[in-house]
Amino acid sequence: MKMKLIDEYRPLIEKRLDGLLPKSGYSDCADAMRYSLLSGGKRIRPILLLEFYKLCGGEGLSALDFAAVVEMIHTYSLIHDDLPCMDNDDMRRGRPSCHKAFGEDTALLAGDALLTLAFSVAAGTKGIDADRLTRAIKILSDKAGICGMIGGQVMDLKFEKTGAAPDELKEMYLKKTGCLLETAAMCGCVLAGADETVVAAASEYAKCVGLAFQIIDDILDCTADEKVFGKPVGSDEKNGKITYVTVFGLDNSKKLAAELTDKAVKILEEFDGNTETLKEFTRYLLNRNY
Repeated sequence: MKMKLIDEYRPLIEKRLDGLLPKSGYSDCADAMRYSLLSGGKRIRPILLLEFYKLCGGEGLSALDFAAVVEMIHTYSLIHDDLPCMDNDDMRRGRPSCHKAFGEDTALLAGDALLTLAFSVAAGTKGIDADRLTRAIKILSDKAGICGMIGGQVMDLKFEKTGAAPDELKEMYLKKTGCLLETAAMCGCVLAGADETVVAAASEYAKCVGLAFQIIDDILDCTADEKVFGKPVGSDEKNGKITYVTVFGLDNSKKLAAELTDKAVKILEEFDGNTETLKEFTRYLLNRNY
């Protein structure tokens, strides 16, 4: 499925990610970092950051490095998620997971290295007001940490053993998946100098998109074509995970994702400026097949 924002931003993001990484051959860890970060992900989070930056009056590509930072943190989380002590997934994006290609020890360190590199790049971002940059780094740290994405991962592991009520499942999704999407939208606004009302609207938009995104992942884990999906389907069932599909069923899960997407699109109407491309991108995320 072609998408204007992906076609516009992805080449810029790929080039910048490549330029920010240590060169291949420097060490096994550097090779593993490149292997995972440059493996062809959808780049949804950096795209959202750049588009919200533009929507809120940001000019040029000053936010590109910060957009790359969010993708580094997302990729580190995937490397660690795939490890045997976590989700134990052997495939990622159509090829062996980092730990299958480089070993568990190197994969663990590659994830750590991407996380620490991310904050170095964030702090060195050029062309952004220092106060805005500091605020964006604080949002990034909070949303990626124990009260955000990592907190959601902790809940995920716990719920494999204990099960989860619907409200607990929602909270886990909002943290594990939603918080980095929320980071992208909020930081795009903050880096452009948007006021608190706009940042709050971006946060609410991203919460809807994040929850819908994870519900679609649950659906695809049951229904996707493995060749398109890039990893075996049925891994949630194999790992004993509680998902929206197991709790609400397939049809109701599709309905909930569509309702959340409609709510996100409606929130975009609160923004000044042209949000039609962002609305199209939001609907694209609902209808994706991988």
